[in-house]
Amino acid sequence: MFSIHADKKFERFEDVTPELLKKSGVKLLLCDLDNTLRLHSEKEPAEELAEWIEKCKKADVKIVIISNNGRKKMMRKFCEPLNVPCVWWAKKPLSVKLTATMEKYQFKPEETVMLGDKWSTDVLAAKFAKIRAWKVEHRRDIIKI
Repeated sequence: MFSIHADKKFERFEDVTPELLKKSGVKLLLCDLDNTLRLHSEKEPAEELAEWIEKCKKADVKIVIISNNGRKKMMRKFCEPLNVPCVWWAKKPLSVKLTATMEKYQFKPEETVMLGDKWSTDVLAAKFAKIRAWKVEHRRDIIKI
């Protein structure tokens, strides 16, 4: 049966630990960028993002940032310091780029998860690609008083 719900839900990307990924059999983690891994206003990767990605890599999890953002130059500038590949203009909820990424890096659907903040793009794209969908809350600026 085709379920259009996220398979797991988290408060933020940092809650998706390398231990959880390993326990869940995840070898390829496709990550949305805007409002999932970064605030839309952030021009450079935050330190906590870089640290999280390094921990995931050490746990043998391949991370690919897959975004509907069409600004190729900005995407490359953001992803290069993290040393992670990026796919821009993914046109989610279409699943073509997700499937192509799995094929390119030779991972099976059961080894792959899409992590994103939107049901209408990230979760649906994952379901169309027949992979697990993990949803995080939409990232927001924290206002300090």
